[in-house]
Amino acid sequence: MQLHLAVVLLCATAGLFAIAGAEDPYRFFDWNVTFGDIYPLGVRQTGILINGQFPGPDIHSVTNDNLIINVHNSLNEPFLISWSGIQQRRNSYEDGVYGTTCPIPPGKNFTYILQVKDQIGSFFYFPSLAFHKAAGGFGGIRILSRPRIPVPFPDPAGDYTVLIGDWYKSNHTNLKARLDRGKKLPFPDGILINGRGPGGASFNVEQGKTYRLRISNVGLQNSLNFRIQNHRLTLVEVEGTHTLQTTYSSIDLHLGQSCSVLFKADQPAKDYYIAVSTRFTSRVLTSTAILRYSNSAGPVSGPPPGGPTIQIDWSLNQARSIRTNLTASGPRPNPQGSYHYGLINTTRTIRLANSAGQVNGKQRYAVNSVSFVPADTPLKLADYFKIGGVFHVGSISDNPYGGKIYLDTSVMQADYRAFIEIVFQNNENIVQSWHLDGYSFFVVGMDGGQWTTASRREYNLRDAVSRCTTQVYPKSWTAIYVALDNVGMWNLRSEFWARQYLGQQFYLRVYTTSTSLRDEYPIPKNALLCGRASGRHTRPL
Repeated sequence: MQLHLAVVLLCATAGLFAIAGAEDPYRFFDWNVTFGDIYPLGVRQTGILINGQFPGPDIHSVTNDNLIINVHNSLNEPFLISWSGIQQRRNSYEDGVYGTTCPIPPGKNFTYILQVKDQIGSFFYFPSLAFHKAAGGFGGIRILSRPRIPVPFPDPAGDYTVLIGDWYKSNHTNLKARLDRGKKLPFPDGILINGRGPGGASFNVEQGKTYRLRISNVGLQNSLNFRIQNHRLTLVEVEGTHTLQTTYSSIDLHLGQSCSVLFKADQPAKDYYIAVSTRFTSRVLTSTAILRYSNSAGPVSGPPPGGPTIQIDWSLNQARSIRTNLTASGPRPNPQGSYHYGLINTTRTIRLANSAGQVNGKQRYAVNSVSFVPADTPLKLADYFKIGGVFHVGSISDNPYGGKIYLDTSVMQADYRAFIEIVFQNNENIVQSWHLDGYSFFVVGMDGGQWTTASRREYNLRDAVSRCTTQVYPKSWTAIYVALDNVGMWNLRSEFWARQYLGQQFYLRVYTTSTSLRDEYPIPKNALLCGRASGRHTRPL
């Protein structure tokens, strides 16, 4: 009997993985998600731990690896993890946001089956439901190049994940309850560096050696500036793209953004401050970590290094200087510059304007006047099972029309293999940060004022950086080009987490009539079913 059960389980497991690349390596992860006491800012609060860790464990992988991640939900509420920047090629079912994936019920588990197909770079994962992100549950993802693919810099002596983000002393349940009452969140209480408050994290280096830092802004509300006392930072990678190796004294990371920098430990042997501070805020929050030389002659001294505070032009000029290294290889041997995006005619322009306002006396945020409300069934499942009444395509316009904010489950349709232009128009006084699941896009332009067709004359059509998260400065616009080569239901959202929670998001349904596996994988055999999809069947194991 035991032998028979083992054979059944083995066959079932093999069936689950059948859609992943058979020739590529597998990496297995087993995660237990729990609540636990944490003290990042010196007071006890409830955090979300993964295998007892806050932040969660790093995921180390190589281009094309299959990642089999078994998540046990030991919380007392539903839970989901999403994988920021992982493109889920042909497989939006695994994206881990509520529009694509049913939550893992309390006391149950779900196995994500991901492939980091044709990707390299630095990313992160995070919990996507119920404002859980304010409690932790996030961690770094790194995708290394395959051994025979050249990387445009020597192997560093060390490679560190650095997760930075603003933080509240209040439990996530209190923050969520405040938002549910229609109130705005207050200014955060501090900044965490790898889950620690000021002076809590440290990084060890040896004099004369070069190190890589993979930095992600996993915070909730604020753009952040990162710097190391008396050291220069050379940018080498942004969200999967090798960049021109420009050197900066400090670097801005907006919400949800990731990058890699190299620095050389070339200063006198002692301890140095790593400083992170808020940008574009009247009150500046600052936190520190320690860079510790192995032969350190003493502790940190003096004040932490200062950085830019409210200067927008400084940040805009830095953003424009981040460009693709056209001769470097990406995940494949061919140069990144071999894809000439600037020579492709766009087939559609979508203009998106964010806004804030009241609906029925409660605070809401919107895109083109539509404030997103989740349906009772994940949109991708409703689409697959052809369940009517869950959403309707075209519930959000291609252009802002300036009307009052209203509630809807907003879904925009786009054609598979179209090449489109998206313009983010920000008429508000704060920086916006936008993320598109399932894709990287070319950030071809950004400037102040209103976008017009004449703005296209400013576009960078040669070496714009390709990434998945972009900022839009106050009273400004940002334009991107996207090749819609990934069928699925993809979340386009604000990374300002309260705004996302209260409606500043929608889903882009990249659609084809084809049912070929070359275009989209079938629903996973182990997919959880909920809402109006409950009781239906995926595929036989």
